[in-house]
Amino acid sequence: MICDNLEQVRAAVRAAALACGRNPDAIKIMAVSKHVPAAGVAAAQACGQTVFGENYLQEAAGKISQLDPALEWHFIGHLQSNKAAAAASLFQVIQTVDRLKLAAALDKHAAQLGKQLDVLVQVNVGREPQKSGVLPEQAEELLRAMRPLASLRVRGLMTMPPLGREPEASRPWFRSLKQLSLHLAEESLFHDNEAVALSMGLSGDFRVAVEEGATMVRIGTTLFGERPINLSQDIEI
Repeated sequence: MICDNLEQVRAAVRAAALACGRNPDAIKIMAVSKHVPAAGVAAAQACGQTVFGENYLQEAAGKISQLDPALEWHFIGHLQSNKAAAAASLFQVIQTVDRLKLAAALDKHAAQLGKQLDVLVQVNVGREPQKSGVLPEQAEELLRAMRPLASLRVRGLMTMPPLGREPEASRPWFRSLKQLSLHLAEESLFHDNEAVALSMGLSGDFRVAVEEGATMVRIGTTLFGERPINLSQDIEI
């Protein structure tokens, strides 16, 4: 089932990219494996999936230790600064940097590991008080403050827009993140200003995200089906 689902997502991403004149190879599919056991991740890997996203450190640590070390792991949940050491050790990419204190903690621990850690800055495009993320007008200030952090590579931006009933409702939020990324790239605030990562789009609206410039879409339910909800964790994101 996972292989069939993955093929359908790949085909949909490819079709959406080609329809708007983009190269499908420039868009990465992340399998969001929150609440998916290690066996499910291994099954997705057997279908050719290599990039996975996790929301919770404890759950991720238990899985990552059981799986192929060649897999690429992204942290996509809310991260407390006092958990930065574990996150820097476990993950290749942290997508939810939204404040200087967290960035500095990740930089410190990455340096101790002798590691260059890729990060994305999370932007709260919808200004929702219950969600993490820097406000759009504060993103430039944060990126400038992060410049001295030599063990971090700021690859781009990530967002989780307000939940809409229809995929089209996400388009203005995706478009605003793209426009913000262009401005910040003009200011040379990314590690590679010619290849800025935009992580946006979920199972319900990833086609719209591709049309608006996503370089990574985060797909969970469409790949793995409905998963049990742990309210003590899921209230965070």
